[in-house]
Amino acid sequence: MQAVLGICGYSGSGKTTLLEKILPLLRSAGLKVAVIKHSHHDVQLDEPGKDSFRHRQAGACEVMIVSPRRVGVYAETERELTLDEQLARLSPCDLVLLEGQKTLPVPKLEVYRPALGRPARYLEDANIIAVASDAALDAAVTVLDLNDAAAVAAFIADWLASRRSAT
Repeated sequence: MQAVLGICGYSGSGKTTLLEKILPLLRSAGLKVAVIKHSHHDVQLDEPGKDSFRHRQAGACEVMIVSPRRVGVYAETERELTLDEQLARLSPCDLVLLEGQKTLPVPKLEVYRPALGRPARYLEDANIIAVASDAALDAAVTVLDLNDAAAVAAFIADWLASRRSAT
């Protein structure tokens, strides 16, 4: 099973920006990383009028779009997929980063900005192994500088290496 690390934090905390900065660093470290982005909204991924949209509307349970350099799958589901079902749909990789899905019982890195006025999750969630923040924190978990993407990426790579050596 792939290693999974959640990247959690409140809206506006900088989860996506942090991911944009650390993904190239993890890739340059030789890691193949996938991201599962969760949305609470019923997102429409396809465009009305496109062939793929028309195929789904006509009854296809899945439509795969294939081009020389990309593949995409549009699938209708009766319910939200479990994490195991989500992971089963991914190609093999070294690490899966989950953006959102903050309540899942997986190891997590919290992106926390005190200026947002929201409570820190690391105080109550035992699955949070580190927090990346733009403020100095006194925490029982590793605290990383949110503005130091290299340090965050190094922490993740070290965490992944320790998981691999433990198995």
